[in-house]
Amino acid sequence: MSKLIYLVACTVDRFIARNDGSFDFFLMEGEHVVDLLSAFPETIPAHLRETLSITADNQHFDSVLMGRKTYEVGVKEGITNPYPQMNQYLFSRTLQQSSDPAVELVSSDPIAFVQALKQRPGKDIWLCGGGDLATVLFPAIDELILKVHPFLLGSGIPLFSGTIPLTALQLTDSTIYKNGFMLLYYQVNH
Repeated sequence: MSKLIYLVACTVDRFIARNDGSFDFFLMEGEHVVDLLSAFPETIPAHLRETLSITADNQHFDSVLMGRKTYEVGVKEGITNPYPQMNQYLFSRTLQQSSDPAVELVSSDPIAFVQALKQRPGKDIWLCGGGDLATVLFPAIDELILKVHPFLLGSGIPLFSGTIPLTALQLTDSTIYKNGFMLLYYQVNH
């Protein structure tokens, strides 16, 4: 059975982007970048994989889940098929169709869809964002992997945009880098 893993970059105060969806303040250089590219090459969008000469096979994930707002960040830049190396699912209650045939639009019950997806053979499922979708899918999230950047943003799009229940997390691994970046692995104990 596959796991749903919310792997996401955030600030110390747990914002995943500014209110407008921009995230240009995240550290794009440093020793943590080499580790992330090695550990999670499939999470790098196709246009950057080419630029960075990333050809590694998928290490953890074979499917990616995106909320509409997260997906539209790329669409605004002309990127409609960001992760062709994975099965791509776009969750929206308002869109009538996906802007790319390689990205499957899901407008049915997100929890039921993910529970069925978990049953199929394969690698784990990456919840790439955003905060709205993470809130809806919270009951199905098995692990959190937080890429914590050493900044306080003060406001923006939170890790979870709605109310979630008090939930115990078990820290299963962590790496703290000299530049203040932290990679934190948590098991979610629902």
